[in-house]
Amino acid sequence: MLTARVRAHLMLLLGAAIWGFAFVAQVVGAEHTGPLTFNGVRFALGALALVPLLAWLDRSRGRSAAQRRVAWRRTRVPGVLAGIVLFVAAWFQQAGLELTTAGKGSFITGLYIVLVPVAGVLLGHRTSRTTWAGVALALVGLFLLCVTDAFTIATGDALVLACAVFFTGHILLIDAFARLDALRLSITQFGTCAGLNLAAAAVVEPVPYAGVGAALLPILYGGVLSVGVGYTLQVFGQRDALPAHAALIMSMESVFGVVGGAMLLGESMTGRMYAGCGLMLGGIVLAQLGTPAGGAPVPSAEPTVLPPPAPDVRLDRS
Repeated sequence: MLTARVRAHLMLLLGAAIWGFAFVAQVVGAEHTGPLTFNGVRFALGALALVPLLAWLDRSRGRSAAQRRVAWRRTRVPGVLAGIVLFVAAWFQQAGLELTTAGKGSFITGLYIVLVPVAGVLLGHRTSRTTWAGVALALVGLFLLCVTDAFTIATGDALVLACAVFFTGHILLIDAFARLDALRLSITQFGTCAGLNLAAAAVVEPVPYAGVGAALLPILYGGVLSVGVGYTLQVFGQRDALPAHAALIMSMESVFGVVGGAMLLGESMTGRMYAGCGLMLGGIVLAQLGTPAGGAPVPSAEPTVLPPPAPDVRLDRS
């Protein structure tokens, strides 16, 4: 019989796999519809997918209607602000995945895990030597993965790298709202992000909302599985897992992105690129080990939407 901690680890590992394979869904979706349309429908579904979980948590905690109204009111403005940053980050990611592979996209996106402690220095946060070693290792890995012999970087890789930078800012912003109702904040920011994407698609994309039917399965995966199911697995998994263990298990998301790209899309990398992935994964692990409990971001194909791991829970991206 499985212990509670083993079950928790398995749930977190399944969540990491779902988030890693979400990069495959995004690449496939990009073949049929524009990034704004894809993200708009995806995040709308993601917000809706979290509503049943919120209702269950409210009932289990015995929250009154008045308490629920107050919680919604407190998360309104922070959720909108986070949704705006998420809108920009998600656009860079989806636009980049039109031009790069799921495997490379997953590792480049995961770079935000080591960028957060670097950005934290600007805010007066202390960063350990272990974390700095992880940052250095990840940057060397990024060079091997993305920079060519001619010292150039592909457009798709550059766009996903910009997404990692914006996700870094997004995490720091969410951290400032750590005392708010995390799930309501998530739903509000997803709804805001969806609205901005759909509005922008109507103005920017040549044929707004075209290809949604053809991209329906990838969109459903990204919205329902990656957000709804992945988030739920994280909620229950982190209840019985140590924060450090949870962070390390969920760092496997990037590996699942490479595996998914190879299995389902026939993607392959050069030896140099695989070496870069290995160094980046090592850097991510070191960055997690070097950050005190509660101060490290949990990686995900989904953007981070909750405060740092333990005592509460977080969802992360793509």
